[in-house]
Amino acid sequence: MDYDFSGWATRNDLLCGDGRTIRKNAFIENDGETVPLIYNHDHSNPDAVLGHALLQNRDEGVYAYCKFNDTESGQHAKELVKNGDVRSLSIYANKLKQIGRDVIHGSIKELSLVLAGANPGAYIDFVMAHGDDEEDGLYANYDESALVLYHSDSSAKKEEKEMKEEKNKTPESNDKGDEKTVQDVLDTFNDEQTKVLYALIGQALQDAGVEPEDLEDDEEGDDEDMKHNVFDNDVQTSQNVLTHADQEAIIELAKSKNVGSFQSALELYAEDHLAHGIDSIETLFPEYELTNPGAPEMLTRDQTWVESVLSKAHKSPISRIRTRHADVRAEDIRAMGYKKTKEKQLIANLKLLNRTTDPQTVYVKDKLERDDIIDITDFDVVEYQRKIMRMALNEEIAKAILIGDGREEGDEGKIQETHIRSIWKDEDLYTIRADVDVAAAKKELQGSNTSANFGENYVYAEAIITAALYAREKYKGSGSLDFYCTPHLLNVMLLARDLNGRRIYDSKSDLAAALNVADIKTVEQFEGKTRTTSDGKTKKLLGLFVNMSDYQIGSTKGGEITNFEDFDIDFNNYKYLMETRLSGALTKAFSAIALEEPVAEAEVSG
Repeated sequence: MDYDFSGWATRNDLLCGDGRTIRKNAFIENDGETVPLIYNHDHSNPDAVLGHALLQNRDEGVYAYCKFNDTESGQHAKELVKNGDVRSLSIYANKLKQIGRDVIHGSIKELSLVLAGANPGAYIDFVMAHGDDEEDGLYANYDESALVLYHSDSSAKKEEKEMKEEKNKTPESNDKGDEKTVQDVLDTFNDEQTKVLYALIGQALQDAGVEPEDLEDDEEGDDEDMKHNVFDNDVQTSQNVLTHADQEAIIELAKSKNVGSFQSALELYAEDHLAHGIDSIETLFPEYELTNPGAPEMLTRDQTWVESVLSKAHKSPISRIRTRHADVRAEDIRAMGYKKTKEKQLIANLKLLNRTTDPQTVYVKDKLERDDIIDITDFDVVEYQRKIMRMALNEEIAKAILIGDGREEGDEGKIQETHIRSIWKDEDLYTIRADVDVAAAKKELQGSNTSANFGENYVYAEAIITAALYAREKYKGSGSLDFYCTPHLLNVMLLARDLNGRRIYDSKSDLAAALNVADIKTVEQFEGKTRTTSDGKTKKLLGLFVNMSDYQIGSTKGGEITNFEDFDIDFNNYKYLMETRLSGALTKAFSAIALEEPVAEAEVSG
């Protein structure tokens, strides 16, 4: 036939956005029929009719050969399809028969071009070129993964729903508000539960002498109602069958405050009212459903500080870092007055301080079975795994920069601090160390009356601020500092109160101003971190003051973060590697402050 494009109107066995699944041959009666082709299910506008579509029932679904009208709207739509601007198809169907949420029969009334949909599978796969200057044939093959099936837009759904509600109104209608109907309960059953229920009821109907043909659907029946609702047949039987009366009783029981759930009500009713109960009654319960479909939600530590460290650090294309300083602080490096006839003296020699830092490769490696990649269909597991790997790599590098990776010396996976130097454990030339003396702060603030004026949190906060500000007197770094500390330390300082219960610092910005820093970042990884000094004392880390622009991260071309992928044909799995080669070190003397608290020997031994 002469057509402008073709594609899938529906595809079988795919879950739609409205919760329905179209089964094979559900629209077999439409095979060979021609239906209108319109735009976006617009039934109110004649200009929305774009042409017509010839439907062909196939094993995979319903295929459509479409022809545009020689009208302004038809030709405009033709150009949209030809350019690939619109490439999704959607059906409008009624006279639906359903088993649960499975559509097993229906009648397609029109086919629409739509912008978006709700189910993968309905898409245009051939566009014919019929111009005088073009050869007939395939014009474009669109990516199936990007296209979806869309049953109808919101206005069409509303219109259809209103028509059906009006049609279903009868004198016997019972408006129960939000109470569940028989159909509502049945809609929660999956395929296995539905089959078990129908098997029980079918056996009961057979024993009662009711033939299957007696249950045929009325062709003019309601579109949405499930035509195989056997609860509508008032058949009395002594078998293990849930009759209409049973079902109503179970729903009423579920509403009881003493029961509380449909599952509990079903179990209780089966135990008390059915002659022999129901074998494997758990098969009738609804399936568990994910609250958040798709990729699993990640439980992570706070990552905001990681971005702050990596983004603010100075980046260099040189991976072998050398720093050099001349120490001119000696007392005898000074000018002198001249006395006649006396020889002029030389100043003391300058002391040169220098160090070098070489790069080290840091990596994350993982693998996925190919079978698992294929079987996991509700999200992209490969992209999900790469996201986890990148997050782990960034966090480890940022942690190594601030406090080191924490692994013991000799561990194969340790990031050596001669390659990425941690600010906390750096040499005294680069990192100033300040101890927090809480006892001295308490004595200074409160004298001998230790409980009359301020709360304990205020004393601790003042001890922190005092130690930080005094340490700033030795600071030689550049720009404004950021304060990286434990979440607990931040909360202790924010909860500082006077004796009347009034908070001393109303917000984090007020506290930052008191500390004379640009921002405060909390780092969960600081919790419980201690180091041992050269004289054997233990110090607990409270926080670091640093301007990250004084820390240089060096990486030559090719050493940036790179992804590698390999397939192991023997073991049928994909291996993924993410790595970088870099160095890191403070490049300015006295450019960071480590705030620490001495740990008593009793605490260390305990």
